[in-house]
Amino acid sequence: MTTLREVFFAALRSLLKGKSFLQALFTFWVNPEIIKGTGPGSISQGSKVYPKPERTTEDFLREAEDLLLQPIRGDGLNEFSLKLKAQFKEGLLSDPTCMLPSYNHQLPSRSESGRYLALDVGGSTLRVALVELRGQEALGSESHIVRQKTFKIDRAIKNLEGRAFFDWMAQRIVDTVSKDLDTGKSPENPLLMGLAWSFPIEQTSHKGGKLQGMGKGFLAANGLLGQDLGDIIKTACQARNFHVELAAIVNDSAAALLSQAYLNSSTRFGLILGTGVNIAVHLPVPTIGRDKFGNRPSDWFEKASHVIVNTELGMFGKGILPRTRWDRALNAAHPKPDFQPLEQLVSGFYLGEMCRLALVEAIDTTDLLGGVVPPSLLLPYSLDTETISLIEADTSPSLESSLATFKSRHPSPVEPTAADISFIRTLASYISRRSSAIVAASIFALWRFKDEAETEYLAPPASPTTSSSSQQPPNHPQHFLTAARGELDLQGHVVAFNGSVMEQYPLYLQNCQNYLNQLVASPSSPSSSPSIHGHDVGGMEAPTIRLVGAKESSLLGAAVALACLEEGKAN
Repeated sequence: MTTLREVFFAALRSLLKGKSFLQALFTFWVNPEIIKGTGPGSISQGSKVYPKPERTTEDFLREAEDLLLQPIRGDGLNEFSLKLKAQFKEGLLSDPTCMLPSYNHQLPSRSESGRYLALDVGGSTLRVALVELRGQEALGSESHIVRQKTFKIDRAIKNLEGRAFFDWMAQRIVDTVSKDLDTGKSPENPLLMGLAWSFPIEQTSHKGGKLQGMGKGFLAANGLLGQDLGDIIKTACQARNFHVELAAIVNDSAAALLSQAYLNSSTRFGLILGTGVNIAVHLPVPTIGRDKFGNRPSDWFEKASHVIVNTELGMFGKGILPRTRWDRALNAAHPKPDFQPLEQLVSGFYLGEMCRLALVEAIDTTDLLGGVVPPSLLLPYSLDTETISLIEADTSPSLESSLATFKSRHPSPVEPTAADISFIRTLASYISRRSSAIVAASIFALWRFKDEAETEYLAPPASPTTSSSSQQPPNHPQHFLTAARGELDLQGHVVAFNGSVMEQYPLYLQNCQNYLNQLVASPSSPSSSPSIHGHDVGGMEAPTIRLVGAKESSLLGAAVALACLEEGKAN
């Protein structure tokens, strides 16, 4: 336990370094681990505690660049992707927490058309929309949101328990779309509905799933755990004389994939990167351990050659990620250490905190910000990702906008200079570039895994009694083999993306695409082979991976899933 004497002398040392006595005393009182060099704002590296000033800001940035970016240079990023691919393969076999197969087993034909009710239930909003799909012939206007309303889910709504929350939802559905449609007026003619659900659910079919604890402050699951989500919503709407049938449930990453696949037939991945991170991928069914499918009817497997898989990407990376002392400090202070290793290095929830940890060390070991840590930065997660994104976006010589932003959000007795903000901007750029590289490597690992899985799908079964020249064709239905060959013949893949980091963080999208291009062009990439899947590549364009924004993907993806169901494609 830290004694008052230790706190006093630590504060006195800080006073001699330029801090006010009260600020220094407060700093070490609320965060006594700094004395030992082990807390979240620690200035230690191993057992070393830096005196101040220990080094120049230039020295600190050189070390930060080396720690954050050196592991992703050269072959480092490619080697990481290989290790991550191995983890994906292992997760597909039996892990119940990741690589989860959905019930969406085919992609849209792009001929689907009609009007569909789509719901998007997230942590802070409910969106209800009437979506019109017009098919690929309506080039440039294939999909259109006819009517949409967004309802804020504030604290009062989150506190609605059990059916009260779903009654609130049902009323918003009725108010938004009932007057636009003839369906829904009677039990014999219900309105089919697609749902993008951003909470845990034990999905039991394409249209049903058992409600689980929702988290994020919601009380809606109270008294309803284990009950079918579709039945709950249906009952709530029936009480308002409006008849609906939940026909398709998708998560956000699958919705992104489906929404863009309706516009571009090469889409095979859906990336969400905002507060959190996740990727959905389209994979052959035999690649996945049979136990992971649960109790699905046999006719589902007769129809499904491929399936959209929810990777739960954030859970991967343990033991293979290039972690710094700041990563280790963040993980050690986390309520669930090692629960989502990759997410801690890439998502918007953590980028600002990673910068804060490094920044506090820099202030304590150099003359940055006059050696005085702004009091607000002593609090975990007080430097948010939006702030560092605004600083990175400021390319003016004076950095006037960034200075104003930082001063207003993190006031200090020492006036920050343009040089201070330039330092923060450079440090933040290292952190965001590392994030974009790891995301690119994750996509590349999945792309390479998919390529290998499709090739294995077509490979004849191994037999110790037959020679390679007499091996039999793979034991799969012909239309399954045709689907796999079609996948391998694709010369480009689209990754549909959504989320604030991908969409708004300065240069993030460009950096991620550049890293992807480098990986695809690397010697170990499938695209570097002189022949690809039996085809001579002479005259053929090399395979590509393109990041493409998926606007309104939750609503459009839910509608597309529903449209596929009507054509008998997502049973």
